[in-house]
Parts: sequence; C-alpha cells; structure tokens
Amino acid sequence: MRYSVWVIKTIFYLSSLFSRSIELTSYIYIWENYSIISLPWDSPWTWYLTFLGVDFGYYWFHRMAHEVNILWAAHQTHHSSEGYNLSTALRQSVFQIYTSWVIDNLGPLELILNTPSHHRVHHGRNRYCIDKNYAGTLIIWDRIFGTFEAENEKVVYGLTHPINTFEPFKVQFHHLVNIWTTFWATPGFFNKFSVMFKGPGWSPGKPRLGLSEEIPEVKGNEVPFSSSASQLLRIYAVVQFALMLTFYEETFADKAALSQVTLLLRVCFIILTLTSIGFLLDQKPKAAVLETFRCLLFLMLCRFGHLKPFIPSLSFTFEIFFSICIAFWGVKSMKQLVSEPWK
Repeated sequence: MRYSVWVIKTIFYLSSLFSRSIELTSYIYIWENYSIISLPWDSPWTWYLTFLGVDFGYYWFHRMAHEVNILWAAHQTHHSSEGYNLSTALRQSVFQIYTSWVIDNLGPLELILNTPSHHRVHHGRNRYCIDKNYAGTLIIWDRIFGTFEAENEKVVYGLTHPINTFEPFKVQFHHLVNIWTTFWATPGFFNKFSVMFKGPGWSPGKPRLGLSEEIPEVKGNEVPFSSSASQLLRIYAVVQFALMLTFYEETFADKAALSQVTLLLRVCFIILTLTSIGFLLDQKPKAAVLETFRCLLFLMLCRFGHLKPFIPSLSFTFEIFFSICIAFWGVKSMKQLVSEPWK
C-alpha cells in the first residue's frame, strides 16, 4: 500500500494549502484576546515545560483519534498502509524521526522513549497491538495511563479489516461511509450518539471500545495487498505519478504567486490524477474513460497557462506524450463502450 501512503501525504498537504491561513488567523485571534500569561521565551524552563505539555497533549489527542469513532475516520488513513517504512510516518514531528523502521532496539531508552519497537506495535493489527502505544516522543504516558504494550510476536501492519484498494477517495472516506450506515441502522438516540463518539468496534451491548475477540486474528503470513495490473501498466502509473509530483511540488513552491483559479485547477487536477491512477491499479471498468479525460484536461490546462512543464523546452514532448495517451485510452474506452455498454 505504499502508493496509498503517498496519496494520503499528497491529499493532506493539498488541504493544508487552504487550512493553514485559517489556523494562523485563529491562533492570532485567540492569543490577542484570550491569552492568560506570557512565558519568557529565553528561559530554558519555558521550553522544557512546553515540550512536556505538547507531548502530553499529543498522547491524549492521538488516543482520542483511535478511541472516538468519528476521529478515527480521519486517522485511519494513516494506519491503512500494510507496510511499515519511512513513508508511513511522513506526518510525524521532527522528534519522532528516530522511530523509523531502521532501528530495532534502543536498550534502556525503551523505558522512556517511543522507540521503533513501541511504534511498530502501535501500527500493528494483531489483537495485542490494538489501541496501544499512543505516545509521541515519551512512552511514559502510555506506561502511566495503561496503554503500553511491548513488542513480542511478529507485527502485521494495517487496518483490522483491510480495504484492499488504491482508490484514494475510498481510502480517505470508507470509514465515514461505514459510520453513516451504522448510525442510521442503530436504534435509539443515545446509541446513535455512541456510534460516533465511542470506539470503532462499539455496538449496543458492548464495552466502549468493543470486544477484542471480534478483531480478526492474524497468523503472521498475511500478504500485503498489491495491484493485479500488468507490469507495463504499473510502469505507466509510476511515470504519471512522478509527473504529478513535479506539478505538486511546483504548486507548493509557487502557491503565493498563483491565482486562486490556477491554484484550484491544479489541486483538482492532482486529485483527479491520484484517482485515475488508483482506478488503473485497481483495474476499475471506467479507468480508461477517466484516464482519457484526465490526459485531455492536462493538455487544456497547459494550453490556457494553468499548468506548465517544469522544463519549458519539454512542452512539445509533453504535448506529444499526452496526445498519444489520449489516443490509446480513448480507443480502449470506445472498445469497452461497444463490448460492455454502461448500465
């Protein structure tokens, strides 16, 4: 699911294009109108206490993101990867870099810090791993509040119920759909309230976090989900994804200079590219039609100046390449329409 991890990262940062200004404005307003005290910035104690306070707050917010169903709907995308590598933790703080998969054991530091071993447990879908090791930097919070679990048997990564898809919208929103369905199927106002604010495994008559015995057992020989697409199609997807990343990086680099229309069109194109690649890798019936439209949209955006190749001299090459893609996927779409008309 490495592609899905990159999709999550991309969509996360795309949303930040529009949310950062709101966060900053809100922070300034609250500080100017409701701040109680001002701590001396040049005092070491200010930074020591701030570090402990932020880490303590992170523990509880992270725990809520797992134990409150509506919050888990957002956080589960981070746990959907069935691999555990550097890309899985792209959104972690600088203090958590050492929790990568590179290091196995940190000796006595295992008692204090959230080490690679502890964080592997957090990302496992084994029964003993569920709702454990929420810490950011200091594992002491888990030890104090009873959510610590040491690594013992082999950890199998991912969600307890794998979604087995590369389609980004399904990765992002499938649990919200599940909450919506469960909410309306559950009788009683307080039960409906509990569907949203108790644990993901809760249902009437069960404990707040559900029953651990209902979590599917893992045997340690599970094979991560992978695409059934041909090798050639996978190469095509990688090429298109790499091209999308160049526009993605350029969009972030130039966002202050871009018009709102250009910024919105680029974001839509990037999301469309991620969706189309997911359709191709999942072998969706409408993948060819979607890819035809996407390639045609690319040429239109370039023609009107909303997209441009990172190397201007490659403009003609890009135009030829995407024209060939339109022809190929267009023919494939027509064949599908003739042989299997949409219902």
